[in-house]
Amino acid sequence: MKKYTKEISDKTIGALKKEEVDLRLEIGKLTVEATSNPQKDTNALVKKKKRLAVVLTFITKKTSEAKIISK
Repeated sequence: MKKYTKEISDKTIGALKKEEVDLRLEIGKLTVEATSNPQKDTNALVKKKKRLAVVLTFITKKTSEAKIISK
């Protein structure tokens, strides 16, 4: 996860929001697929949710930093 956070810290807010939407779509697909077809990697849904949490954290952090700078 450390490597992933380094990648995210370099991205802009717009890119992070796009990634958030993509992750939410993937989580939705995995949830639907899990009910009808068991997956080999049962931890995939948990991994995606953790990634989404990291992305949302960085979005909040960057927007609050932008507000402070603009004042």
